[in-house]
Amino acid sequence: MPATTAETLSLVSRTVSVAPLVLLSAADHFGRSGKGLRKRVVGVLLGQNDGKNVRVSNSFAVPFEEDEKDPSVWFLDHNYVEGMNDMFKKVNAREKLIGWYHSGPKLRASDLEINELFKRYTPNPLLVIIDVQPKEVGVPTDAYFAVEEIKDDGTTTTKTFMHTPSIIEAEEAEEIGVEHLLRDIRDVAVGTLATRITSQLQSLQGLHLRLRDIGAYLQKVIDKELPVNHAILGNLQDVFNLLPNLSNPTALTPSEARGDIVVDGAPGSTSNTDLARSMSVKTNDQLMSIYLSSLVRAITAFHDLIENKIQNRQQQEEKDAKKEEEGKDKDGKKVNGVNGVNGDAEEGKGEEKSEKEKGKGKEGDKKR
Repeated sequence: MPATTAETLSLVSRTVSVAPLVLLSAADHFGRSGKGLRKRVVGVLLGQNDGKNVRVSNSFAVPFEEDEKDPSVWFLDHNYVEGMNDMFKKVNAREKLIGWYHSGPKLRASDLEINELFKRYTPNPLLVIIDVQPKEVGVPTDAYFAVEEIKDDGTTTTKTFMHTPSIIEAEEAEEIGVEHLLRDIRDVAVGTLATRITSQLQSLQGLHLRLRDIGAYLQKVIDKELPVNHAILGNLQDVFNLLPNLSNPTALTPSEARGDIVVDGAPGSTSNTDLARSMSVKTNDQLMSIYLSSLVRAITAFHDLIENKIQNRQQQEEKDAKKEEEGKDKDGKKVNGVNGVNGDAEEGKGEEKSEKEKGKGKEGDKKR
């Protein structure tokens, strides 16, 4: 059944988070079996897929063989997959089979057929291509879902893979383990400034690669090598809307409106001051939101502090009142206790007197 536009958009909007344990397992699988032979390795992905977010938390390797010359000839031991899946269910029932991975680094012609095989275990399997030997800075994973592409000319629909965003996300235990492993690798002699500059440089390099991919895609769309995808264009428009406004329409001259080249600094041209002003406006807006958030946080903290002091004062007053009441009760009990003892003693004396009088009366009777 062909996938509708709503289903396609739901697949694109899903966020796939991959645990570092999966990357380590795939890299170890490739290093032990496929590194020397220069062939890709295949494995199974385990995790949770609630329809909105996909969490890949574990994986295991699968025996796989394929013919390099003929991509239609391949072998995957599905009996091994079923046996391992049953054993993993006994260990952790929450981790279900949600898809498969291979070391790529790109899509292959036989991936659609292999994906159809994994539909035995899950209705919409996830494919994650893990680049075990990355040559560029960035996220080493690419996530795909298989959909049926509806053509505009009315011909038969074809299966194709649709890319979905993926991130590397670790839980608390995994973060502690990764930091422990990197503790001996990290160079202590390198200062924090050098570390920050290196991380920023890597981030800029990754951003440059993404922008280059976006430019190449848009150029192919303009050249009509690829069809127009409104979902991708919508995401790009959202990205551009977040950027500061670098244009100044009021300063445009008729020559600029026609697209003529104007020397920077000429009358009516958009100079570097406009760029600096636009960046300043955008930065000031962000700093204003941060400043307001800090004020709200400080006011909330003061409010909690005052409420805490009031509660402590009330509790202390209640404790003092209870102590005073307990002291009064103890004094009253002591007085009553003494009176009670005296009363009992007097009653005892009265009983002794009556017994003595009775004894004397008997003796007088005997004398008579």
